[in-house]
Amino acid sequence: MGKKIATVITDMFEDIEFTNPAKAFKDAGHEIITIADEKGKQVVGKNKEATVTIDKGIDDVDPNDYDALFIPGGFSPDQLRADDRYVAFAKHFMDEKKPVFAICHGPQLLITAKTLEGRDATGYKSIQVDMEYAGAKVADEEVVVCQNQLVTSRQPDDIPAFNRESLNLLK
Repeated sequence: MGKKIATVITDMFEDIEFTNPAKAFKDAGHEIITIADEKGKQVVGKNKEATVTIDKGIDDVDPNDYDALFIPGGFSPDQLRADDRYVAFAKHFMDEKKPVFAICHGPQLLITAKTLEGRDATGYKSIQVDMEYAGAKVADEEVVVCQNQLVTSRQPDDIPAFNRESLNLLK
C-alpha cells in the first residue's frame, strides 16, 4: 500500500535532492504531493535542472492527510522556515512520530520547528553546528536514522543511502 508523502518545496531547492528521492518514492509505489505557497505555481531548482509544478498550496493542506514528510535541501528549507505555516506543518510530523526525510539543508526547517532536541541527525556541514545548538546529536555520516522515524543525510552524494533508509521506513 503506497503512502502519501507531503513534500514542502520552493524555489532554489537542490535539484537532485528532490528529483532522485521523488523518483525512488514513486517507483516504490508511493505518492509525492508537492506543497508550496500556491497550487499550480512552478518552482525552479537552484541549478535550473528541475522545474516542479506545485500540487497543493500550504493553506489547503492538513498534515493529518499525509503519511510522511519529505524536505529536500538547497536554499528552499531556509526560505520555508521563515513562514510559520511550514514550521507548524513540519512540527506536526515530528510530534506525531510520522516518517520525516530531510536531506542537506532540510533539517533547517526542523531546527525552527524546535523538534531536533535529543534526536540523532545529520545535515549539510554548514548547518551541523546549528543542529547541535538545537539539541541534536549530530553525526557526520551519510545517513542517520533516529527512533525509526527521522531520516537525515548530508549532501547529494548521500542520496543512495538516504533513499534506502527512507524507503525502509515506508514499508
